[in-house]
Amino acid sequence: MLDFPLWRKIFLRGITLLLAALALPSILSLAGAGNLDPVDGPEVNLGLDLAGGSHILLEAQPSQVAQQRLEVMEESVRDAMREATPRIGIGDVSTADGRLSFMLENSSDIDRAREELLPLINGTGVVQEWNLAVMDGNRIVLTQTERGLEQAVTDAMDSATEVVRRRIDALGTREPTIIRQGDTRIVVQVPGLADPQALKNLLGQTARLEFKLVDPNALPSDVQQGIANPGSEILPYAASSDFAGQNIAVRRLGGIRGDSLTGAQQTVDPQTNEPVVSIQFDPQGGAKFAQLTTQNVNRPFAIILDDEVLSAPNINEPILGGGAQISGGFTTETANNLAIALRSGALPVDLAVIEERTVGPDLGRDSIVKGAYAMAIGSLLVILLMIVTYGRFGVYATGALVLNVLMILGIMALMNTTLTLPGIAGFVLTIGAAVDANVLINERIREERKRGRRIVAAVEVGYKEASRAIYDANITNFIAGVLLFLFGSGPVRGFAVVLIIGLFTSVFTAVTLTRMWVAGWLRKKRPSELHI
Repeated sequence: MLDFPLWRKIFLRGITLLLAALALPSILSLAGAGNLDPVDGPEVNLGLDLAGGSHILLEAQPSQVAQQRLEVMEESVRDAMREATPRIGIGDVSTADGRLSFMLENSSDIDRAREELLPLINGTGVVQEWNLAVMDGNRIVLTQTERGLEQAVTDAMDSATEVVRRRIDALGTREPTIIRQGDTRIVVQVPGLADPQALKNLLGQTARLEFKLVDPNALPSDVQQGIANPGSEILPYAASSDFAGQNIAVRRLGGIRGDSLTGAQQTVDPQTNEPVVSIQFDPQGGAKFAQLTTQNVNRPFAIILDDEVLSAPNINEPILGGGAQISGGFTTETANNLAIALRSGALPVDLAVIEERTVGPDLGRDSIVKGAYAMAIGSLLVILLMIVTYGRFGVYATGALVLNVLMILGIMALMNTTLTLPGIAGFVLTIGAAVDANVLINERIREERKRGRRIVAAVEVGYKEASRAIYDANITNFIAGVLLFLFGSGPVRGFAVVLIIGLFTSVFTAVTLTRMWVAGWLRKKRPSELHI
């Protein structure tokens, strides 16, 4: 057990030096010497509680998801009835009270209509999304099932979380924390961002881009009073528009949504020299956009962003290139933010900021300094105690302790993990666990010597017997750490990450490394007495 072949020594020393070296950039950065750091390498990221930054809590409304599903189902029902062979005639479609209902022009079509609607109400998953009921012999009523709506809200929040992540990544922000909280909330923490306003502006924008035809039959007096013709809706002009404060009537269905965009860039209009956003559609969206503009030449169509009309230009000629330009009184910053939002995709549901906090960097710096003091004082006391109590074996334990700290930092930097205030607590805890392991080993060696075993046999049995207890204790802690990581969030996960990494490194340094050092000393010096 004390036999270490040369290849194994080289491997153990190599992996130890490599991981310890990876800690160097992080140590220099934490010490405030980052600008003087000649070493370029991965660093441990500091969490919000240490680096300072912004925390916002976003919330979505499930009722909006239900309303969106109603609108999508209305268009799908119209398409299904129109494309049936022969065509199934229907009257006006009502979406009042959260239900979708319509009457058939011919009650004998009821069975055919039901067949056409079955794929729509069953959906594509295992959950039935809609209930279908026939009333008065010729009226069909569709209502959303509870499980279908729950699944839709879950899908919308998953998609919204990913969109939020893409938007923040586009800012070049480092190591944000973006997690779901409950069914309808998303927590966003961005370390190092002192002003949350830019973040709120970016995330508060749904970026739902639509192109809809203007209703030419709407009377201006009705539009200003908010009265829309059947099949139309009234939308306000955006505050940045030249027509701010006025309304416009657009056709509710038949437009194009911006979910088929493949690109969006902030550019400058060469004619007006104003910031604009140039967008590109994918082939399918480009073909649909070309069809819309070809069929409606000399008619105005509205460019709508988040239910506000940016502009309503006239279609002078078909737009066939698959690209378009959005103008609307943008500044360079707002145009760039809109381009980022469009590239990241529209939020499937509006997110409202219901809580925001800004953590100052001074608080985090104080936490780091106090944590460093606590770790240094604790480590010094432990080192003194170990050396006084176990002599040479205490020196070995001290060396293992220092390397353990360096290896934890090195692995965290390599894994690009984030150090939080609870993570510092995990650091201190793993130092204690590492010392515990050496105490167990040394005490076991003492016992074996008292029983009369020879030096080499006492050391060998001491390591062998103590290792079982050490492994058992660390496996228990490992299970607890994994559970904390799986079911915890934010700082709790940070603590779990440091704890799990520290368990592996403490066993490696306290058991394997010290055993290699002790074996080398025994083989070289061949002592006749063991002072431990």
